[in-house]
Amino acid sequence: MNNFEFYCPTRVLFGKGQIAELPRLIDKSKKILMTYGGGSIKKNGVYDQVKKALEGYNVLEFGGIEPNPKYETLMKAVEIVKREGVDFLLAVGGGSTLDGTKFIALASKYDGDDAYDAIMIRGEHPDSAVELADIITLPATGSEMNNGGVISRLATSEKLAFHNPNCFPKFSIIDPEVTYSLPVRQTINGIVDTFVHTMEFNCTYDVNSPLQDIWAMGILRTLIQEAPKVLANPEDYDARANIFWCATCGLNYWISVGVPQDWSTHMIGHELTAFYGIDHGQSLAIILPRLLRNQKVSKSQKLAKIAREVFKVDESVDLKAADIAIDKIEEFFNSIGMKTHLADYEIDPAEAAEKIRDRFAKRGVAFGEKGAITADVAYDVVLAS
Repeated sequence: MNNFEFYCPTRVLFGKGQIAELPRLIDKSKKILMTYGGGSIKKNGVYDQVKKALEGYNVLEFGGIEPNPKYETLMKAVEIVKREGVDFLLAVGGGSTLDGTKFIALASKYDGDDAYDAIMIRGEHPDSAVELADIITLPATGSEMNNGGVISRLATSEKLAFHNPNCFPKFSIIDPEVTYSLPVRQTINGIVDTFVHTMEFNCTYDVNSPLQDIWAMGILRTLIQEAPKVLANPEDYDARANIFWCATCGLNYWISVGVPQDWSTHMIGHELTAFYGIDHGQSLAIILPRLLRNQKVSKSQKLAKIAREVFKVDESVDLKAADIAIDKIEEFFNSIGMKTHLADYEIDPAEAAEKIRDRFAKRGVAFGEKGAITADVAYDVVLAS
């Protein structure tokens, strides 16, 4: 196992009725900006629960944060924070709302002209951030228990990630009941996102980390087991709860400690979303099987373990087991209604591959646990998709 440092200060309140606990979590002296997305929280009753819990508090609101949060939108919230002296941010919604709120928290402490260029491109983060917390309503990104986020910029058609130790939520409220009304598409996207997060941490190469392997395999098995249940019965509380906790644990860094990480599927997927506007989960489902096929030899040991321990495949030859694992993963995505080819979204693979190769070449990047995913390899992966 590799050396590691682990830090996660987020308090998690999981289960039914936890939104009512807000008054004991936020001091009444705080001036709060509640952030949210397109208004679904007003339809599913979450907004009303929050407003009731925060009666007597000084609460401002900022809605309209997009599914892929845009820098241009977020800077409008930054203006409110600075103008009104907001000292607490409460994100109410999915991972995009929380990612955007984390950026607002950082950018509100930045005094320069272009916060995106400073924070996202140059990595020049301010020393502090506005205190933040969340009520997470969509199991997917795991942002509720980590310090990262992903932001898009319309002007440059970019989608980039950031991390900052000041962006851990002070607390996260996770109530599986609020996910009952989620559209099927969002439920499926979240399952795929969680599955791929787990693969990015686990499907690399062995460093003798059996506990992390067991945790990761457990997440994958649970997703495969619970996904059909929640799609068949959206109000199955136990299935919703299990999937939500998988999403949180898939990216709260527990399974990442002491092991190499990949993240090339996400990096390529982000570009598909930036260029073509497809959902994050959709982009991952397209890229992962082709990325794994491209890197099968270097990942064969871990893929074979996934085949045997997750999909119960009886195959002693690692390369053969790896092939089966890749097929089984794509079959799982398809079985829950997720399409896995660019043509399914009327995207020309040759055009997409060229755009992504050009962008990666200009950045001079090499992704993956061994730096093997260059611009040219990314081109091959996308072309095969």
